[in-house]
Amino acid sequence: MRPLFEQVNIPLDQSWTLFDRRLPAFPFNWHYHPEFELTLTLNSVGERFVGDHIEHYGDGDLVLVGPNLPHAWQSRERLRDDAPHRALVAWFTQAWVDTLHTHYVEFAPLRALLAESVRGLAFSADVRALAAQRLLALCDAPPAARWLGLVEVLLQLASDTQRRSLALQGFLPVDNPRDRARLERVMSFLNAHYAEPIRLATLAELAAMSESQLQRFFKRCTRMTISDYLNQLRIGRACALLMQPDRPIGQIAAELGYGQASYFTRQFRATKGMTPMAFRRKYETRE
Repeated sequence: MRPLFEQVNIPLDQSWTLFDRRLPAFPFNWHYHPEFELTLTLNSVGERFVGDHIEHYGDGDLVLVGPNLPHAWQSRERLRDDAPHRALVAWFTQAWVDTLHTHYVEFAPLRALLAESVRGLAFSADVRALAAQRLLALCDAPPAARWLGLVEVLLQLASDTQRRSLALQGFLPVDNPRDRARLERVMSFLNAHYAEPIRLATLAELAAMSESQLQRFFKRCTRMTISDYLNQLRIGRACALLMQPDRPIGQIAAELGYGQASYFTRQFRATKGMTPMAFRRKYETRE
């Protein structure tokens, strides 16, 4: 994994940048940066991590992440095997967007959007679809058209009354380099082995802490316990597997490390507000 802090480079002849990322897989890369980030994910399903929020993502997922909010995507599979996982990522600075809504009253709606983005924002299906078309059109557009296009997209997102916040208020990155490295090692291990039995002693050894120290440290950094974090990882993966109608729920529970299907159902209901079967039916209805 790369360092937790990521350096974003915006070219000197541009006020923001658009990166078309195409990879065989999106590896877990827990990072943050002072720029705003708008990410459109295509031909990919997996788990999305924004602050202390973990959720399944699918094709056309669109999220706005505010400055210094830790985030990561971890892909599981592609929808089309003949095409890579793809993410269109727009980075822009606080100074750039402040110029818009400070000097032009027409852009005042951006204030609320950007203020809410400190927790991360996900958008409604209709708005995602329209924004995706515009973002894709920017890939080959000249610089001036790109500038106008991003402003149009942001105004469109600001008009979405169904947008929802993701992370808890006040989630902040870890500032101490030594603590960042510790958290990175522990979270990397959890994201690779969450479906397996995990011993607290193993995590404590990775963090070079006692077990009690690790538990306090992890909760301070993530606003949740290790067991709650593991459960969110498992439930996020369960959502992806439940979208495959031929996968028995008992088999999914066992694959994710739940000894009993009934316990899996209780945990799923507590996290998602519905049973695994209800979630599957809801997804089938949307399709």
